[in-house]
Amino acid sequence: MAKLITEMLKGTLEGIVLAILAGRPAYGYEITAHLREQGFDDIAEGTIYALLVRVEQRGLVDVQKVASQKGPPRKVYSLNAAGREYLEEFWNTWTFLSRRLDQLRKDGTQ
Repeated sequence: MAKLITEMLKGTLEGIVLAILAGRPAYGYEITAHLREQGFDDIAEGTIYALLVRVEQRGLVDVQKVASQKGPPRKVYSLNAAGREYLEEFWNTWTFLSRRLDQLRKDGTQ
């Protein structure tokens, strides 16, 4: 089952991370820690950093460098207007798919 979860997460992790950023700005490690608290234990920190680079390049987040007490400045990501639009589209698509999947499951158990 772990392999299936990994495959399914590949298609949804971007939306999940943007949803976290919709709540508050955060840096990469904070996002990874939050995901782990939510039960996403197998997500590597490097996966999140690569995803953050992609969403930054696509213009979905704003980035601010903030001084850190433990080393170089941290890149803090916040969702911008384009990211909010994308996230809304993600949730609409998620709702569409989850309804269809629920219907398929119900149809299969009758």
